[in-house]
Amino acid sequence: MALALNGKVALITGGSRGIGFSTAEYLGKQGAKLFLVDVDGNGLEQASGILRGRGVETACHAADIADPAQAQKSVDACVSQFEKLDILVNNAGITRDALAVRMKAEDWESVLRVNLSGSFYMAQAAAKVMMRARTGRIVNIASVVGLMGNAGQANYAASKAGVIGMTKSLAKELASRGVTVNAVAPGFIETRMTEVLSEETRDALLKTIPLKRYGKPEEVAFVVGFLASEEAAYITGQVIPVDGGLVM
Repeated sequence: MALALNGKVALITGGSRGIGFSTAEYLGKQGAKLFLVDVDGNGLEQASGILRGRGVETACHAADIADPAQAQKSVDACVSQFEKLDILVNNAGITRDALAVRMKAEDWESVLRVNLSGSFYMAQAAAKVMMRARTGRIVNIASVVGLMGNAGQANYAASKAGVIGMTKSLAKELASRGVTVNAVAPGFIETRMTEVLSEETRDALLKTIPLKRYGKPEEVAFVVGFLASEEAAYITGQVIPVDGGLVM
């Protein structure tokens, strides 16, 4: 099914690699113009170069979205470049894993700051543009960890549970202006975040997944693409797991 994304402008945070880059690839294939935001300037330039080489109109902006001023500048730069903003994909995120009793305050705060506050600041800035246009799609990347918790990830679980609650609240606030807000909750996906796990940990995790494999970033991107499309116009406030059956 071809999605109606021709001419749409999509801003993707954390767009230089992993799920963010796969989402950029997929939306670009569907005809969207891309504006990538990431704290990694070099990674951004490489990712943008790849996409431009494939004929996708792409711009990029290096920023720390956990800073509200930089989040606002990111949205302003996108609108300045493309004169509108149709789709926001809040994908940027970090982990700082440790058991709760050993977790440093800065590791708790940094994860909440990027994953939750950063997503809020971006959604807040993007919503103002979309409300004026009376149309828009916000897709937040949450996690199954935000639904079920995970030992050693109290900070990450709290941040992603917060993203889920934020998604539902924003969906209620923005629905009357034609803006939908949904979340995708990936399970264990083959990205840089999972590559650092020990072989023992990876094997143990596989046993908990009914489909007995890790997901691929593009499998998350497909769901993001659908929620960003006109075909999903009657869906808002929902959380869709992409997790091989981990959460049922």
